[in-house]
Amino acid sequence: MENIEKVCKFLKDAGTYYLATVDEGKPRVRPFGTAHIFEGRLYIQTGKSKAVSRQLAKDGSAEICAFNKGEWIRISGTLVDDDRVEARKSMLDAYPGLRGKYDENDGNTQVLYFKDATATIESFTKEPEVIKF
Repeated sequence: MENIEKVCKFLKDAGTYYLATVDEGKPRVRPFGTAHIFEGRLYIQTGKSKAVSRQLAKDGSAEICAFNKGEWIRISGTLVDDDRVEARKSMLDAYPGLRGKYDENDGNTQVLYFKDATATIESFTKEPEVIKF
């Protein structure tokens, strides 16, 4: 399994992860559930109408944290908006349950990929594994 696939699998297996952003110097954290690989990049999805979208437009710095089966992952990097319909469609095809609320052509669906990211998988029982992508 390639490293980025391992990171994506961890997030999917955890089910819910927490995304931290910056809003005028204050941290903001909220639960997310989408993780998808498209064209070799790790993507997440949100709506342009949400505060998280506005925060990431001002400052793309972000960190994700998830916990599963005694291990946790932290992913830090920059989230970059990908406004291509192909990227939005790929995400929604991977998460068909979102299609009741989102559509790749609705003007609201937003997908973002991690750039210059570092993922660290840790536990109390083994050495941390660091994955850069």
